[in-house]
Amino acid sequence: MKHQFVIRIAVFSAVAVGLSGCAAAQMGLSHKNLNVQTKMSNTIFLPPTSPSRQTVYVQFKNTADQSLDVPALTQELDARMESQGYRVVPYKQAHYLLQINVLSVGKMAPSAARNSLTGGYGGALAGAAAGGLIGGSYLGAGVGGLVGGIGGLVADSLVKNVTYGMITDVQVGVRSRHAVQQQTNANLQQGTSTSTTQNTSQVGHWMDYRTRIVSTANQVNLSFKTALPVLQGQLVHSLGGIL
Repeated sequence: MKHQFVIRIAVFSAVAVGLSGCAAAQMGLSHKNLNVQTKMSNTIFLPPTSPSRQTVYVQFKNTADQSLDVPALTQELDARMESQGYRVVPYKQAHYLLQINVLSVGKMAPSAARNSLTGGYGGALAGAAAGGLIGGSYLGAGVGGLVGGIGGLVADSLVKNVTYGMITDVQVGVRSRHAVQQQTNANLQQGTSTSTTQNTSQVGHWMDYRTRIVSTANQVNLSFKTALPVLQGQLVHSLGGIL
């Protein structure tokens, strides 16, 4: 009886490892190529202007928890702008103001990336920045349960479907000859049961347009070192096409 039990456990283990191996192989084939996508929450349509007024001031910031080479990214973006006929100039001389803030970059669940895109400029990040299991689909857990997770553990240690994402808020300002009046309404939370409402108005000379750019990179066993240059390249490409 004991001998039959040992044989049965061995058979179940072999089946579990085999099924996990098949699932891992399928995952590896489905996501073997690097898949990079970049989307904007809103399209920005800017009024046409004469070549003499195609001047832009770029302000690039990074408030994510990962370090980025902001000066290098700014230079790359400046070069792209100039290749398209724009002149990068000081603030007071600029007809366009391009402000960029990278909010988050790192492992990201695909659903969190979609939710952050839907939230648009200034929206919540929907738990986008995450580690551990988020950002990687681990295989074999259900199958491995047949024998205490042995088969799943073998597959999981070799194959992980990893997604990295970059979330960036962008504001484009267009200098106006006429005064632009802006009114801001804010509800500030005070504790759990009290809020303060603020209303302010000001007059300036900038018409503002806002959008959010979300880039994702997905591949089996993708590393941050590999994903970061691709995500940065996609961001610069999208930013270069806004004006």
